[in-house]
Amino acid sequence: MDLRGKHLLIVFILLLLGVYIVSSSSAYTGTGFSHDIPFSKYSSQSNDDILNKYDDTDCNAEFTGKCTYVVDGDTIEVDGLGKVRFVGVNTPERGVEGYICSKRFVQKLCLDKEVSLDIDDDKYTDRYGRYLAVVIVDGKNLNEMLLKEGLAEVMYMPPSEFYPYDWAPDSNGYSKYISSHSSSNGGTSSSSSLSSSSSDSGSYIASANSHKFHYPTCRWGKKISEKNKVTFNSRFDAISQGYEPCKVCQP
Repeated sequence: MDLRGKHLLIVFILLLLGVYIVSSSSAYTGTGFSHDIPFSKYSSQSNDDILNKYDDTDCNAEFTGKCTYVVDGDTIEVDGLGKVRFVGVNTPERGVEGYICSKRFVQKLCLDKEVSLDIDDDKYTDRYGRYLAVVIVDGKNLNEMLLKEGLAEVMYMPPSEFYPYDWAPDSNGYSKYISSHSSSNGGTSSSSSLSSSSSDSGSYIASANSHKFHYPTCRWGKKISEKNKVTFNSRFDAISQGYEPCKVCQP
């Protein structure tokens, strides 16, 4: 190889390294949720030790099948159905602290075992085609268990048959959650903003069939039909319910 060829090879390698570094530094982290719970907390416990802490769920077992694979702490594969996304909850993404513990917790309770699903009647699948459901293990709501163990955060994305704030660690659900965050928003947050509305009085709007929220003047916001329109009184309300800001109007 001549000198010119060697220089081109070096430049090519440096470019590859640069792309790798940039992609690694900008790796997807989802909402950024993390926790520092070690899996050693559960490794010495039997499944019954964990399950017996929880009451039987009142969710309905609409489908039953074997869990053949655990993708992460909030997504599994079930024989005869495919990928299932735990509705109403979100666990740490790959590369984020807590990812391994949340995933292994679900593996411990689900992998190669029969699980039942209560599929969300208001929204069967997400935008990736995964079924949205409560995962039931031996009569217990695993979505609720992840929240109460601190292994997941609430991710409420209407429309949904389920209201995951009722599964949150505190017994007062969303009202207590929102009050603990209201100081960062001038104390103006209100649980009344949870309701969907076709009114234009809200400061921000979204579609019940989307995951983005907008200013009412946004060209995409104006395309939302009245029957699907959801309004929020504050930016915080929209984000706390799982919506992301529109990249066009940048609310």
